[in-house]
Amino acid sequence: MSTITWRRVVPGDFPLLRSWLEQPHVARWWNHETSPEAVERDFGPTARGEEPSEDLLALVDGEPVGLVQRSRLADYPEYLAELSAIVPVSPGTVTIDYLIGAPERTGQGLGPLLIGAMLDRTWRDFPDAPCVLVPVSAANRPSWRALEKAGLRRVAEGELEPDNPVDDRAHYLYRIDRPA
Repeated sequence: MSTITWRRVVPGDFPLLRSWLEQPHVARWWNHETSPEAVERDFGPTARGEEPSEDLLALVDGEPVGLVQRSRLADYPEYLAELSAIVPVSPGTVTIDYLIGAPERTGQGLGPLLIGAMLDRTWRDFPDAPCVLVPVSAANRPSWRALEKAGLRRVAEGELEPDNPVDDRAHYLYRIDRPA
């Protein structure tokens, strides 16, 4: 069994993030600029602690394999309002976004394992979080299947601004409640 550990992204990780964001399987859904300046612009504030969200590298047996972004929805009022228009959002709700960076690590069941490990960490790190709510493009079947395999359930469907302009606005919202 592999060991999953986490550490916060630091500026020295930006070249790795850039290489992951350039991978076709990531670029399709993250639609992110990959110049060094864009990666610094988008990940630098969090790495420096200037943003309330977290960018966490997922390491499997010490090897970086993915990224999870985690935040409280209340820290982003516009995003909270957008989601609240579709589904009730409890105070303290946390959300995540995720990617597996290296193409050779995809399709191996790693996504559900990373999501599950992040959920376990979230319950410890945020003792007042009642749930985790994750919106995902309805077209991104591998992503929403990974959420289902990690134990989240689809609680709503609605229209949200897509990360990639080639996608329509259809999204699924997945939720998991804090274990009893």
